[in-house]
Parts: sequence; structure tokens; C-alpha cells
Amino acid sequence: MPGIQITPRPFYIAEQSAPDDAQYAFGYEITIHNQTDDDVQLMDRHWLISDANEQHTEVQGQGVIGQQPVIAAGQSYTYQSGVLLKTPFGCMRGSYTFLNKYNDQLFEVTIAPFALAVPHLIN
Repeated sequence: MPGIQITPRPFYIAEQSAPDDAQYAFGYEITIHNQTDDDVQLMDRHWLISDANEQHTEVQGQGVIGQQPVIAAGQSYTYQSGVLLKTPFGCMRGSYTFLNKYNDQLFEVTIAPFALAVPHLIN
């Protein structure tokens, strides 16, 4: 739906990573901007997570971080979560399903791929 903007901000969590054991912790902050004239509710999430070894994980579920937030028209919602990879590089992409609170219609918004990368390994 035009008017819903999703902005990811990934980051590496060195203190929760163990590179010698092939464990790389990444966090990501997601900001959802509702630029429509209607209130919307985030109902479901769907993530495809890939590492550099082309290992893929699919995550689906209700809401985010245990919530199904209502985002008022013109407002934003931000949350943080994380993922553990076996490689220092990977990516995430996916979608959210929203409910338009005005007309009770469900709609999906795609989340463009974004990189997960250990900063000091990037050229």
C-alpha cells in the first residue's frame, strides 16, 4: 500500500558474537512510517534471512516482538530485534501484513533486502 514506509537499520553486536564459534549476532531497528490517512495495525511478519553460505531461514508469525501495534495516520512505530548468523555477512528481506482500521482490509508491504555485515570486514 502506498504510504507505508519501512526503514531498517541493521547493526552488528560484537559483545554477543563469537566468531571463533561461527556465531555473529546482528540487531536491526525497524521504523514503520504510516503516511496514509488511516490508522493501520501490524498483524503478521514474514522474514527470509540468508547467510553467506546460502543457508536460508524463514520466520513467520503474528506481529513483532510480541505486539500487534496500531500505527495512527501520520505516526511511526519503531522496534528492535535480532538474528544470529553463522557467517559475518548475510541479508534479510520480507514483508508485513497490515490491517487498515478504517475499512478492515488486509494488505501486505514488502521489506526490501538489507545487508547484515560485520563492519571491520567490509571493504
